[in-house]
Amino acid sequence: MTPVPLSVLDTAPVSVGQTSGDALAASTALARTAEAAGYRRFWVAEHHSMAAVASTSPGVLLAHLAASTSTIRVGSGGVMLPNHPSLVIAEQFAMLEALHPGRVDLGIGRAPGADPMTAAALRRTVDGLGADDFPAELIDVLVLLGVPVDGHAGSLRASRLSATPAAVSAPEVWLLGSSLFSAQLAGRLGLPFSYANHFNTGLTLQAAEAYRSSFRSSSLLDQPHLMVSASVLVAGSDEEALHLAGPSRVMALSLRTGRPLGPIVSPDDAAAVLAEIDPVQAAEFFEKFPGTQIATTADRAVDELNALVRRTQADELMITGTAFDLATRQHTIEAVAARWPATVPA
Repeated sequence: MTPVPLSVLDTAPVSVGQTSGDALAASTALARTAEAAGYRRFWVAEHHSMAAVASTSPGVLLAHLAASTSTIRVGSGGVMLPNHPSLVIAEQFAMLEALHPGRVDLGIGRAPGADPMTAAALRRTVDGLGADDFPAELIDVLVLLGVPVDGHAGSLRASRLSATPAAVSAPEVWLLGSSLFSAQLAGRLGLPFSYANHFNTGLTLQAAEAYRSSFRSSSLLDQPHLMVSASVLVAGSDEEALHLAGPSRVMALSLRTGRPLGPIVSPDDAAAVLAEIDPVQAAEFFEKFPGTQIATTADRAVDELNALVRRTQADELMITGTAFDLATRQHTIEAVAARWPATVPA
């Protein structure tokens, strides 16, 4: 039986009444909690122009998180490559690796993580925002970091440059995705792949199969290495957990219906918002877009996570969650870790 490591994905959520500084301090405290609980990785996501998210610059935040912890790996979940020149990403993460060798993960994503206007402002042009150039830009990042890419030399420009003058190690590079495209690309390049199961696209098993079936061994990996994520919140009872998960449902409703998306509301305020929705329509909506996927007691949550690992045969599991307060997030990761590790057949 092989243990399945646990990790945490965070967005530095901003709740009503909080400042960005408050949210970032909470993420720092959560990283320390995850380290103490034995989690392998603590990743932060890149999002822009969202009142509920303070994690706009993963590279900057990761420098602080790494300095505030000592053993847990820190990384991006992910940096959105269409928003940045390849050299900028490579230099940022090469510097992080130089500061904290052996502890840095570079998770790279294909989506902009922003609305079109913000994405254009980040890139300073409307060109290059599509997916067509993504594989070549990804290979350039690897080449710039000195990471060997079997059968791919990168662009002429990238092959003549280096992300750092005297590197002795490189960050661990992951490809992130919520589509079959990213799964297949990660497989062809022989990269570890992290699938955003918490997006609830319904494609998790297909993506896992696409990744494994397209995998080619590389200088980085001899065999596929898959991580899947899940949105989790635990409490003393199912009723309490569903109440605490209410803010995530309000966020899901806002994101999917075009409603104004403000800071994360309290569970009581979320309950008032959700009470205004037609019960039948609400049931249909949250069946497709549940907000928090697993909101229950810790024992039942671990059972569901174990089932997810068994279905996907994942090598690692990453949990994330939206909650109004830090204490709820800390309790969730501590309670899950206390009942782990799950195992899958060797």
